Amino acid sequence: MASQTITLGGGCFWCTEAVYVRVKGVLDVESGYCNGHIQRPQYEQVCSGTTGHVEVVQLVFDPAVISLAQLLEIFFVIHDPTTLNRQGNDVGTQYRSGIYAQDAAQLAEVTAWLEAARQDSTWRSPVVTEAVLRDNYWPAEDYHQDYFEQHPNQGYCAFVVGPKVEKFQKTFAQFAKD
Repeated sequence: MASQTITLGGGCFWCTEAVYVRVKGVLDVESGYCNGHIQRPQYEQVCSGTTGHVEVVQLVFDPAVISLAQLLEIFFVIHDPTTLNRQGNDVGTQYRSGIYAQDAAQLAEVTAWLEAARQDSTWRSPVVTEAVLRDNYWPAEDYHQDYFEQHPNQGYCAFVVGPKVEKFQKTFAQFAKD
């Protein structure tokens, strides 16, 4: 089976990227921006909240090794799908929770998975994750790629990203790369 792509917005892309680079079957992870209204947005523009973009990671994965449902399961553990336009101290529409599908068939699969998640009693508050087709995607600047790997002791990385990586490794050890 050929590789597939899914794009996820779960707050700061440094956190999400740092987890998914450690997942078996994930072949590539790229931080970027999507679903905004300008071309080639820059980080400062996206952070202003005026472009409509969301910080995302684009995952290329091998569905013979890890399923889309398993990737989404991880996603719902490493971020809070119940907070509208925020993750922790990161506030704004650019930090919204979203699953951005590549095509209508994938969107149908994501929508069904998300509907089941919304029925799950795990969540104390309603799940607000949006599920739409990916649009207007742009890679983030080079200095954002593999940020945690390059700056593990930087404050945000040590106190925010690191704990999310540890949570993934404890909760989903079976999916961690060797």
